[in-house]
Amino acid sequence: MAGHWGAKDEAGTSEEGWFSPRGGVMVGVHRDVSPGGEAFFEYLRIEVRPEGVFYVASPMGRGETAFRLVESSVGRAVFENLRHDFPRRITYWREGDALYARAEGVEKGKARSEEWAWQRMP
Repeated sequence: MAGHWGAKDEAGTSEEGWFSPRGGVMVGVHRDVSPGGEAFFEYLRIEVRPEGVFYVASPMGRGETAFRLVESSVGRAVFENLRHDFPRRITYWREGDALYARAEGVEKGKARSEEWAWQRMP
């Protein structure tokens, strides 16, 4: 997962970058930019706490939401926070030289999901 990942298509550009884990924490950042130039970003980290491993997201740099690691295997990690609306579940997985992420949850009473597929960037 460590590295710089990116993709570009008709929906715009998407990037995610992760530092290698050190000191019980892995730090990352995500950025999506629409074709019109509107940007969304969030600060990310995966950290070890006494009660487990957590994925912590700070969308637009505001507030934090923690998701507990509930499943892991080689090349795959699933984090959940069932008290949150969207997302409730975040899944990352690797396939070859690609990194994928999927966010699932509920928004305005309806199921919603988003998925990203990135290639390693130089």
